[in-house]
Amino acid sequence: MIGDLFDSPWKIAIIAVLIIVLFGARKLPDAARSLGKSMRILKTEMQSMHDDDEPAQPAAVQAPVAAPAPLQAAATPAPATPPADAQAQLAALQEQINSLQQSVGANGAATDSQQKR
Repeated sequence: MIGDLFDSPWKIAIIAVLIIVLFGARKLPDAARSLGKSMRILKTEMQSMHDDDEPAQPAAVQAPVAAPAPLQAAATPAPATPPADAQAQLAALQEQINSLQQSVGANGAATDSQQKR
């Protein structure tokens, strides 16, 4: 059915005139420009997805083959020390968050009072 719609140049011309009449000549260039930008964005995103997938597969295959023994040897003593370090880091980060929230709260109250003046 749609194949029959575009089989003669007269039908294409009539459809083009109808589109121009319906949407207006002023809006068509902007619509075509935004459609072109969208297509370029889609194309670059698709290429980046393919680029991201290709390097990840060979690296995943080579990494386990390269060093399975050192990973096992290093993994045994490591769990004893990181929890204390991780807890200390978490505590330090929590203190930083609290101080930032307090400073933002104090600055927010000051800016609110200044805006009311």
